[in-house]
Amino acid sequence: MASASASSSSVLTERRGIPAASFVEDVQTYLTQSGLDVNSSLSFLQERLHQYKIVEMKLLAQQRDLQAKIPDIEKCLAIVDTLQAKKGTDEALVADFEVSEGIYSRARIENTDSVCLWLGANVMLEYSYGEANALLKKNLENAKASLEVLIADLQFLRDQVTITQVTIARVYNWDVHQRRIRQAQTAKET
Repeated sequence: MASASASSSSVLTERRGIPAASFVEDVQTYLTQSGLDVNSSLSFLQERLHQYKIVEMKLLAQQRDLQAKIPDIEKCLAIVDTLQAKKGTDEALVADFEVSEGIYSRARIENTDSVCLWLGANVMLEYSYGEANALLKKNLENAKASLEVLIADLQFLRDQVTITQVTIARVYNWDVHQRRIRQAQTAKET
């Protein structure tokens, strides 16, 4: 069925596993090359459109997760910087932290040389300020880079959705036009 998405001289490509849709300039040539009739072609295109929508929902969920993760990492980085700035002074840092959703506790943080970071999957590790800062900066850079790639993927996907929708409309309209021509010829013969 991969040949069903090919058209005149367009090269079929993909981006990170998302197949590219080809713009159909000549519907008759497209149907002949694909070996499909109009209904099969419309069915294939509708299925491809549905697949694009599913991928779009997954990418949007990933985008929301990354957009929520970036401010958290930035907040952690700011906290590590604050702790590092307070190091050496005999001044304690008083902080409110979230124990559970909506439940906060106040803590008095004395002079320390390290911080503990949640890594995920119920894993927490202790790092020196320098190591924590480096790790958080690396995670922030990775998250921002992933978000940029994700945004580019979403734009590519939206283009493919638009091309597929236009192709569906062109195939359908071509079919309607062909039926009208056949009806007119039948009417002339009778």
